[in-house]
Amino acid sequence: MTKHIKQALAIISLLLMISVFGCGSSANRATEPATTQTPDNTNQTDIATLVFNNGKIYTVNPQQEWAESIAIKGNEIIFVGSNSDVTPYINSSTSVIDLAGKMMMPGFHDVHMHPIESASENTHFSIDFDETNPENYIDIISKAAFENPDADWLIGYGHSIFTLLESARSPLAILDEAVPDRPVIIMEQTSHSMWVNSVALAMAGIDKNTPHPTGGRILKDEATGALNGILIDNAGNIVMDIAMAPTSESLQNDYDGLVNYTLPELAKHGITSISDARSFWQRDDHKTWLKAQAQDALTARVSVGLWAYPQADDEQQIEDLKALYTNDADSLLKFNQIKLYSDGIIINATSAMLAAYDIDLLGIPENKGLNYFSQQRIEKYLTALEPVGFDFHMHAIGDRGIREALNAVENAGSSQGRHRLTHVEIVDSADISRFAKLNVTADAQVAGNFTNPENWHENDELIGAIRADNAVPIKSLDAAGARVTLSSDWNVSSLNPFIGLQNAVTRAPQELTLTKAIQAYTINSAYVMRQEQKVGTIEAGKLADLIVLDRNLFAIDEHTINQTQVLMTVFDGEIIYQQ
Repeated sequence: MTKHIKQALAIISLLLMISVFGCGSSANRATEPATTQTPDNTNQTDIATLVFNNGKIYTVNPQQEWAESIAIKGNEIIFVGSNSDVTPYINSSTSVIDLAGKMMMPGFHDVHMHPIESASENTHFSIDFDETNPENYIDIISKAAFENPDADWLIGYGHSIFTLLESARSPLAILDEAVPDRPVIIMEQTSHSMWVNSVALAMAGIDKNTPHPTGGRILKDEATGALNGILIDNAGNIVMDIAMAPTSESLQNDYDGLVNYTLPELAKHGITSISDARSFWQRDDHKTWLKAQAQDALTARVSVGLWAYPQADDEQQIEDLKALYTNDADSLLKFNQIKLYSDGIIINATSAMLAAYDIDLLGIPENKGLNYFSQQRIEKYLTALEPVGFDFHMHAIGDRGIREALNAVENAGSSQGRHRLTHVEIVDSADISRFAKLNVTADAQVAGNFTNPENWHENDELIGAIRADNAVPIKSLDAAGARVTLSSDWNVSSLNPFIGLQNAVTRAPQELTLTKAIQAYTINSAYVMRQEQKVGTIEAGKLADLIVLDRNLFAIDEHTINQTQVLMTVFDGEIIYQQ
């Protein structure tokens, strides 16, 4: 979409919105106290192009939490205050939208999501997560093979690893029966394991004597030692890299999914800034972002987390990552974050734990989980890449993985870094206070029901009731002074921020207040994207990334927050979505 077309659509949207909300009325004014925030010298150059008035405008600015009106000139907010005080900013050229008492707030940030992976049609089929008998997948997979005759690799998604681990027959034999003549790879729902057939194993050069790769396990039948087709964590990622080797068709699919699905969905849900939490640059993901930027198609501010490959040669990878770094202050797109995994996940028994798992899923005596990157390697990458300008976005779920990542920041980081640990599911009490001390952000995802307290004890069998009983301790982290952000991990969980908000405020004993939860989705996340001086709050001098809601979040039952809808999204001063 060209800039001129976007501007024309913005004008049309503006006219439609004025007809919906009304124009120039002073009815239904916000009841909250509204002070005025204005530039020092108001003159003809400060006439607004767009004014919103008569609203309940929640600014997330503690010096002026609520307002009635805001004035925007181009893409910049030039006034925040009362209906009466906005008048000098209006003339015959100003478009005025009456919010009619609706709530406005800053646009949401989602600083952990997978915007390319989750929308691309490079995955050919999905299978049912709730299916408990993998034999019932055969017809679905065979049908997908028939419908995609030209696909070199047949790629699927969706099962539970336990469906395979509890299978009466070898998962490898089942998949070989479904498709015996070309490679098949199916990503498990969490993305932390892959199910492959014999042709895929052969093409990847994996046999029963192949050593386990860094951060991964090649599973075998306990009785025979034969491969069973399950590749855990990085063992599966390595094969998926082969399956997803970039082609002109795959890159077009990635672009189409990003521009035609992901970006419109973000706008629909009021999300105006995101972090790509795992950009596979060896699959040319970065080129998809660059193309979207070149085509003027971006409708969000984007920080890309470049994936650190665990199996790579460190010196070469560090140089490759340095070459990809960009951080132009005026650009919507920045390649300024490194995404690496400290560990795996609990349900695969691969999250790094201080004490051994209670049961063995991986054939490792006294298993304490896996490391994609050891503490020593994280320190090496921090030392090399933080001075370039990179911030580190580190997956850390188990208490040992979290401690080692914190240790790495303490030993090798500097005061300049804005590093964060994401997921933070099982945090040892001794490490709670270290987040604030080290200025490490705790990035949590609570949109998924599995993180709710009623589901914590689903992991009792693996790590015991005591360790499982305090998952994702956002209240404890906040109380200890940590900066907390909330994000989705879409498509593992819904990208709808109102689901995350509701879960965050209702998950006692580890809940946040609504004020804190909104800060986590706005100004706190703006900080980790290094843009808190531009967005994240509604203040004069900041950029106009704004959303209008169909209800006041502070005036409704907290158990209905997830029903909230976005009526309008304004990005960089332009209306990019209206209901």
